[in-house]
Amino acid sequence: MTSVLEHRRDYLRLMRQFTLDNGYFTVTDIQKSAAIPRSTAQDWVNRLLREGCVLVREEKRGRSAARYAAISAMPSSTCKRIFTTVDGDLVKIYHDCMSGACAAFCGHHHALAGGALSTVRRDGTLLEETARIGMQEITVGLSPLPAVGVTGISRDGDAIVQHIHSIGGPAYSLSDMMARADGVLRVEPRHDGYLVKGKVWTRALTQVTIGIDDTDTKDGGATFALALALLNHLASIKGILPISHHIAMLNPAVFNKTAGNSASFIEVAVMPDTFDTLVDRTRKFVADEALSKEWGIAVRSGFIIPAGLREYGKMVREQVIARTVAEATAERFRVSLSGGNGVIGALGAVALAGLPNEILLDPAQNGF
Repeated sequence: MTSVLEHRRDYLRLMRQFTLDNGYFTVTDIQKSAAIPRSTAQDWVNRLLREGCVLVREEKRGRSAARYAAISAMPSSTCKRIFTTVDGDLVKIYHDCMSGACAAFCGHHHALAGGALSTVRRDGTLLEETARIGMQEITVGLSPLPAVGVTGISRDGDAIVQHIHSIGGPAYSLSDMMARADGVLRVEPRHDGYLVKGKVWTRALTQVTIGIDDTDTKDGGATFALALALLNHLASIKGILPISHHIAMLNPAVFNKTAGNSASFIEVAVMPDTFDTLVDRTRKFVADEALSKEWGIAVRSGFIIPAGLREYGKMVREQVIARTVAEATAERFRVSLSGGNGVIGALGAVALAGLPNEILLDPAQNGF
């Protein structure tokens, strides 16, 4: 059933885009764009015609193919991606919206409702929330009450279930839009008076942080750019979802720095059986693209940063660290290191993950 819903969403999106661009589409347009057999494309056009999502703009005449149009060019969902990562009994919920305004609205109301959520943070169009598995009652209603909130998180096999209460626009999103977001397995909404209460299923993914450092030289290159390129590269691999890219300033007094001594880290969500592929592809990409022979990477699963690892993050902002210290720390906290002396800063970047940008970018703020 999930596969059918995904195909329906993808094909309808194609049809809407052709309608916006050209005013119509043909079966051949869908066949070629989706790389599917013509019979499959025709079956989907016929199905969406019956559902009332598509209309016939011009009947087939001789060699001229029939022309169709999507009835509505409105976005099928303002929710682009919804996915979850798990570390013990803690869950990170990621909700990528079509606009920063939508993300800000949901973030405001989710934080106001509280409930199962312990933290709510927005970075542009991406809303990041932390919750612990369990249930907690919330009150949803008209202003000044929150319009939407997460009342609980549960585990269902290899899936995470969000329990959401909503009213008004958020209720429309829950009942009509969220099921179409990438990453959502299914949604079960039900009406309870003026409220819509629903369950949203997403896969329980593993969060992976990758630190990168010393990929540049005094003559060229930039570690932040290589890290961003790596994130885009990994996002093309099936089973890997991009989350974020960050820059972390380290000890500015290190004598062999190329500039201001910054490292980078990226975060991705992966299916557990994709982890080895992720590590192999990361090593190959950085080795091929780095200008410095001292490039280093650090790869760690999970988003909870232990106190001892966080302490290493403080050290790389205040001291000159020996590689042996980095290797011992990595072994203690099960972090995979690869490369040259850049592993010192790469591990430092991993150790600083989860901190806000104002701390990451100011090494003087070391009181976390």
